[in-house]
Amino acid sequence: MRLHLHLLSDSTGETLETIAKAALAQYDDVETIRHFWPMVRSEAHLQRILHEIAQNPGLVLFTLVNTETRRTLEEQCRALGLPAVAPLDAVTDSLSALLGQTAKARPGRQHMLDAAYFARVDAIQYTIAHDDGIAPEDWEEADIVLAGVSRSSKTPTSIYLANRGYKTANIPIVIEVPPPPALFGLKRPLVVGLTTSTERLVQVRRNRLLSLNQAPETAYVDQESVAREVAYARRLFTDNGWPVIDVTRRSIEETAAAIIALCQERRAGA
Repeated sequence: MRLHLHLLSDSTGETLETIAKAALAQYDDVETIRHFWPMVRSEAHLQRILHEIAQNPGLVLFTLVNTETRRTLEEQCRALGLPAVAPLDAVTDSLSALLGQTAKARPGRQHMLDAAYFARVDAIQYTIAHDDGIAPEDWEEADIVLAGVSRSSKTPTSIYLANRGYKTANIPIVIEVPPPPALFGLKRPLVVGLTTSTERLVQVRRNRLLSLNQAPETAYVDQESVAREVAYARRLFTDNGWPVIDVTRRSIEETAAAIIALCQERRAGA
């Protein structure tokens, strides 16, 4: 089945894209043709978009705070017999009722450069500068330190956490090279061990070698060698009392969510 999906926003449209992606993930065998219309802030711009919608009828999702622009879009979609949905309306209406306030009709207000924005930028810069065991002398400044064997999703998880505002360092656990002493004396950061099944790790590493056009048969992907690595890392985590997350069947987002939950529990306990 083919679906034309029109996303209209008076800001960047990131929120709409996230909502649409989450909703479409619930359906199989749908060929989606996305028409993305950000920064819709004038009647003339909207009229050009409405012409395209008429040419490619489908579902219309929008986040428009201007009353006149919304009314025009909704009226034209009704005339075309097309559904037009404002997915944030139910949330803002409920918040207004609970808070006793009227929502501020300001496009893109969530993207204002507030303190949280600069904190995220700082976290991203820190995380990039402390990837793969770099600069252990600065790890005490981190919010989170991730430890795990090679290809256990440390770097992508670190970057995701940084985008959530957490300064994150990560270090590979290698049998032949003991971790730096700084890792064992950390007070401020939450140290989390990432582990995975041997079978998945071998598969991921083998794919990595193939993508680099390297020999696929080395100790790096040997089943017994990898099993020893994983067991060594698990013992290290257990001996130091670090929480462990098995990433075998988790996405990066799910792993990061579990780590954030650990951080929040730690803060609540403190």
